[in-house]
Amino acid sequence: MRKKIYALVLGMIAVCCAHAADMIPVQKMQPALHDRLPDEVKKAGKLFSVNNGSFPPYEIVRGPNALEGASADLGTALGQLLGVKIEHATVSGLSGLLSGIKSGRYQLAIGPIGDYPGRQKENDFIDFVQEFVVFAVQKGNPQKINGLGDTCGKRIAVMAGGSAEQVIRKQSQACTDAGKPAVTVQSFTDQPSSILAVRSKRSDAFFSSQAPLVYFVEQSHGQLELAGIGKKNGFGDIFQGTVVPKGSKLGNVVLDGYRELFHNGTYAAIMKKWKLGGNMIAEPGRNLAKGTVR
Repeated sequence: MRKKIYALVLGMIAVCCAHAADMIPVQKMQPALHDRLPDEVKKAGKLFSVNNGSFPPYEIVRGPNALEGASADLGTALGQLLGVKIEHATVSGLSGLLSGIKSGRYQLAIGPIGDYPGRQKENDFIDFVQEFVVFAVQKGNPQKINGLGDTCGKRIAVMAGGSAEQVIRKQSQACTDAGKPAVTVQSFTDQPSSILAVRSKRSDAFFSSQAPLVYFVEQSHGQLELAGIGKKNGFGDIFQGTVVPKGSKLGNVVLDGYRELFHNGTYAAIMKKWKLGGNMIAEPGRNLAKGTVR
């Protein structure tokens, strides 16, 4: 009897997963896009995408070359359109990711990665989402962190090298200029380490993108909550996207590929599957950020 029940449960899971997979349409390869790819990509039949660790629900690293999440689904659909396979690799830290693209070791980073004017000097961003920056805090918000102005004297976790780190360091200077205690900025190389610091009470808050923080709060089983929602928190309009080398031929192909996925409904299906409807934009674009960090 137990074996029969176990088999039934497995069957139900398989059906569920199959239905989830059916939500994302399989793309037909478009020769016009494939022909515009760089010759080395067409010859290899592959594009190498780099990430800097789990950034759920966009990027969830399951192994050295295994990726799940909205960006993995987007990469699969893009690869089908272009007629190539997109392979994923993980490096430590954003600086390692950007230097890997600059050196040519990787051709793109699907991301999404924050598009800021300073980064546009050496990179092109093919933006496909809009984001907001908030705080993940312990349940009940014991440190009363309801916005950037509440961080003086607090321990704030951030992603090393990211835009949130820049903003929180500026805020720390503003605190000391006003005669208040500085912010203790705790920089981590990945999202899970940052969120663990808050859960273990080694940090008072994690200051980061709202989409992954929603995911982590849901996974915390009531230990965490969001704070600072609906405020600028040192930012203007934030766009995030896929990073390609500055002025690269590949960037134009990726942009047109994303346009097709937007127009045929695949983008919307992927975003809704991963509960990212609030981060959708109407059209993808190149380097949409205009003075984002204030």
